[in-house]
Amino acid sequence: MSAAVEIVSFGYLHDVPPAAHLTIDLRHHFRDPHVSPELRYMTANDEPVRTAVLNTPGIADLVEATATAVAAFVSGPSAGTVTVADGCAGGRHRAPTFARALAERLAAAGHTVSVHHRDLDKPVVQR
Repeated sequence: MSAAVEIVSFGYLHDVPPAAHLTIDLRHHFRDPHVSPELRYMTANDEPVRTAVLNTPGIADLVEATATAVAAFVSGPSAGTVTVADGCAGGRHRAPTFARALAERLAAAGHTVSVHHRDLDKPVVQR
């Protein structure tokens, strides 16, 4: 069954998580490209960041598991858009890369997907 899916990537250090049916927290279990001086000031718009995130063990499995969870929401008796929020610390590396990978996976399954990166263009959080 096809449905509309909205994906919002965000950074926990900028503001509270957006309202969603499913929120994925990428902060604690997946390495942060921010710790690498070469990647720190890049974003998910840059190939080296996407490669680093997508090659992190567990990310592909989490994309698949999240797609399965979305399918479960879609199969429920209530219609409407399913919203997924995924966050990392600053919202520039892990979260937007994950959001794009999930969007590709869901679109391939026939869903209509929109993606919004709430914090991608905000300044690097100094920590």
